[in-house]
Parts: sequence; structure tokens; C-alpha cells
Amino acid sequence: MSYPLEGLKVLDFSRVLAGPFAGRMLSDLGADVVKVEPPEGDVTRFWGKEIANIPGYYHQQNAGKRDICIDLRAEGAVELVKELVAAADILIENFRPDVMPRLGVGYDVLKQVNPRLIMLSISGFGHNGPETRRAAYAPVVHAEAGLIHRVSRGRDMATPLALHDLPLSVADTNASLHGLVGVLSAVILRERTGLGQHIDIAMIDATVATDDKLHYDLDDAWATAPLPNEIWDLPCGPVLISNDFRLLFRRLNENGYIEDRSTPEMPFEEKVSVRRQAVSELLMQQDTLEKFDTLMKSINVAWGEVRDPAKLADQITLKARGAFTEVDDRAGGKRHITQSPYRFSDAKSGVRGPAPHRGEHYIEVMRDWLGKSEGEAEALREKSVLIWDPDWRHH
Repeated sequence: MSYPLEGLKVLDFSRVLAGPFAGRMLSDLGADVVKVEPPEGDVTRFWGKEIANIPGYYHQQNAGKRDICIDLRAEGAVELVKELVAAADILIENFRPDVMPRLGVGYDVLKQVNPRLIMLSISGFGHNGPETRRAAYAPVVHAEAGLIHRVSRGRDMATPLALHDLPLSVADTNASLHGLVGVLSAVILRERTGLGQHIDIAMIDATVATDDKLHYDLDDAWATAPLPNEIWDLPCGPVLISNDFRLLFRRLNENGYIEDRSTPEMPFEEKVSVRRQAVSELLMQQDTLEKFDTLMKSINVAWGEVRDPAKLADQITLKARGAFTEVDDRAGGKRHITQSPYRFSDAKSGVRGPAPHRGEHYIEVMRDWLGKSEGEAEALREKSVLIWDPDWRHH
């Protein structure tokens, strides 16, 4: 079996997460992804556990890529980028919208070099808007898109809680995934037209478009929403029950597990309290996950164990489906990493190697993409157009 995207060449100028994640998925699907780093490196090279000079955050988002380091301020650097673009299918970047044009490698220039080029630009607030030059990381978009405000409200969507950010970078990964869809759509369109595209993905657009609960806010209709899922701290451990409490009570009552001790004369709040007490007493009797699972299955209610993410490799489905794998840690051992989520019937996908050191593939990429000799690659390094210094972080 082959990889679906074998033969596609990708230049990945992006850094951190919005962009590198899309590049990682393209690599997992078989594309030759070359990460292009600046002399200072991707900032995520300073985040996470370091093994063989490769920290964990960078490792997860850049595994399987090759890497060159270009100083775009050096004489001849822009010309080298144009040579690479002439050979590329896709370019990914997530600078502020004015940066690439200012460096002389904006889309208007690059499409003259390669009319088939598909360029994905991911930014916080998009191109040609009132905030186009505004700096943005995921938490900024979480705030601007209303997610932090929503998280701060209690179970009744009215009680204010302490404001805090989300525990993962949704705005980044949503933008990357929507960008990935756009890129693959452009690849298909290019088969018909022969022309590339410039895809402008704003993180704030992608976040809003992916917010399945936004309609409740727009329609001022939270009263029509199901009650939020609840987490119960049981003797067998914390579990999330994915069910409106009203329906949970009804199913337990109709199946004979609990009695309805409320009366028609009771005030509403007291009736709710009595019913919650009955449910709580039953659930607290479930002292093993097996017993609790049997109870939930008998009333056809979905639930989830509230797990420590450090132990996700033990989750039975993730283990069975190979959601985690190991790659060479470049220090004589193996390192865990998340696996590609794509499962094809007659094609391959998956991480194809460890994350690269900054600039380490300059000879290979110059040879494979541009047909340059090792001497020509070394000449570019001597001119500081290309940079390769394996110990740069420790100078």
C-alpha cells in the first residue's frame, strides 16, 4: 500500500502549532514536508522534555519532516526560496500577513515563479481585515471568539466563575485542520485548472465556524439547550455521564432502579433535589467501573472515565487502534508520539520518523529538490544562506 499524498512536496515555513500541525498531517499522509526554520529556530524548540536536543512540543508537531534553516536576510536567500518554490506543490506559513510580502516572498511574487503553487496562510485575524496585523496565539482567539467567556459560566450558563483559558490550543488546531481541508481541495481543483491558490485561513474564522454551540448565543436560546453533561465522583473514580439529568433520572426510574420520591405539591427546586438525591444514592453504590458500566448499558446511557492524560496509552481503544507509536529518539532509544488518526482501507498513513534538528537536511533537500551537489549546498552554508549548527541552542 502507498501513502495517499506520495509525491507532493511541501515547504513548511510555519512555527508553533497553527501550521506545523497541518504540515505534520501532510507528512503522515505521505508528502515530503520540508520545514524551513529561521536562524532563531521555532520557539517550540524550547518547550517540553528534551531528548537529543529535541523538546517534546516540537517533537510532536514536526515528526517526519525534513528541515532546512534559511536566513532570509542573507544575500541570495530569497532567490533560494524561489528555487524551492518552483519545485514545490504547497507552501504553509503562519506569519502576520505583512511579513512574507515584506521579505519578498509573498504569494503575488511566488505565483509568478510557480503558478501551480498552493499557499496556505494561517493568521489570527486573516488578510485584508481591520486587525490583519494583530499578533495572535490561540488564547487570544479563545478570548475574542467567546470561548473563555462561555467556560467561565456555571452549569446554568448564568453563574460567573473564574475566567481561565482552555486546556488545549483549539484555535490553532482548528485553523490547521481547516487549512488542511482547503489545501487538499486546492490540490483537487488544480487537477482541473492547472493553477494553484492562495488560501487565507483566519484562526478566529475557523474557531467560530467550528463552534457547535454558538447558535445558542446568537439566538439567546441557552434555555433550549440540554443540561450540561455532569461529572460524578464515584467510589470507582470520576466519570462523565453524557446525558441530560432529566433523561437520566427518567431511565433509571422507568427501569426500576430508583423510585420517584417527589410529589406534585413539592416546589420545583425541592423536587429536583429529591430526584438528584435518589440518583446519587444509586450511583454511589457503584464501587467498580464494571458495575457502573453494566448499569449505564442497561439504560443505554453513554459515559466516560475521567482519565489522567499521562495514562492515555492504557485506554483500551487507543491501545487497540495504535493511537500512540514510538519513533527513534535519536539518543539510542525510542520516544512515544501520537499516531496519524487516518485509517484507510487500501492506503498507508502514519508518522514516518522523528522530528528534525534545525537545518540538518540542507544537503539532502538541495539534492533531492533542486539537484544541487553537496559542494553547492556547502557553498550556500558558507554564505550563511543555509545554516546548520547542531549545538546552536547551547552557545
